[in-house]
Amino acid sequence: MTPPVRPSRTMRRVDLVVGLAAALAARAGRRRRPAPAVDRSVAVIVHRVRRSCIDEVHGADQVHGADVAELELVSASGGPLPGWRPGAHVDVVLPSGRVRQYSLCGDPVERGVYRIAVRRIPGGGGGSREVHTLTPGTALTLRGPRNAFPFAAAPSFLFLAGGIGITPIAPMVRAAAANGADWRLVHTGRTRASLPLSDELAALDPERVEVRPDDAHGGPPSAEELLAGHPDGAAVYCCGPPPMIEAVRRAMPAGRRLHSERFSPPPIRDGRPFTIEVAGGPSVPVPADGTALDALRAVRPDLAFSCRQGFCGTCHVPLLSGETVGDPAGPGLTALCVGRAAGDRVVVDLPRTSPEKDPRPVRQGPRVPARPARR
Repeated sequence: MTPPVRPSRTMRRVDLVVGLAAALAARAGRRRRPAPAVDRSVAVIVHRVRRSCIDEVHGADQVHGADVAELELVSASGGPLPGWRPGAHVDVVLPSGRVRQYSLCGDPVERGVYRIAVRRIPGGGGGSREVHTLTPGTALTLRGPRNAFPFAAAPSFLFLAGGIGITPIAPMVRAAAANGADWRLVHTGRTRASLPLSDELAALDPERVEVRPDDAHGGPPSAEELLAGHPDGAAVYCCGPPPMIEAVRRAMPAGRRLHSERFSPPPIRDGRPFTIEVAGGPSVPVPADGTALDALRAVRPDLAFSCRQGFCGTCHVPLLSGETVGDPAGPGLTALCVGRAAGDRVVVDLPRTSPEKDPRPVRQGPRVPARPARR
């Protein structure tokens, strides 16, 4: 671990403003709209890489070696990094120009280092594979941090994590433990050896951490099992595969709210077909169960994307005509991955060059982002 870095007076003032904003959001008692983009780039260097977890089989693909890379990132200038709160993530601009979002899984008190953990996904978009090739000394650019999964004060907590979904949950567990709160963590996944960070968190209080591998219990737990025994009034924070989150949401008692973050696209519910027209280009039909991004990539395979949840801004493009719904992009823009036409047709303007093909860092336009990498 790098030695602690003493933050400057300016950085302490920034932390104070961030803390006040988080407290006001918590007092409001509701999830905020997607967090606005942070117009800040941070030059970092990979300080350390640790491999964890074991070989796993994903369909026909065999992953050889450890399939989770845990990276420590330090400022290229040697100074303190921007402050953050549990639940925050950063945009990582990889050497190829790809932009990926990863949760910060370390301790916000450690201002000299950021930690991220990335599971290698065979057959994915290539971002996780590229992260696994990074070595100490590699220079990267970060954007953020920003927080779309804020951690609010409560008398007690139940933390539910599925697989790599432990990454945004881990700082919350540490904060709850440090504050003397009543808390409990359930970490579930395919095998015991496939669950990163579990041992580290269990060291805080083994009696409060339940590691539940599917292979030792005959399959994944039900939502009722995950929620069993949690105190009345406990705040429930959940991050993992969409089926897990949806099951827990349906099983929550009436009047209780679930705090959740997903690392994959949300399901399309009650979608309507529409047409998306590219200025100076083709008109492309979008099916009721598909996204504008997928439809356009059928004719423009170089069209860049990243999070598929609307918050990263990579696929936000100018909206020239029509209105959209379910769209977190800012005025005059649409998020192709989640925005849908309010009517039968919208017209958009697409970039001539995809950021995935451009080796230069990608600058995001003005938009309102929201996760999770997360991945």
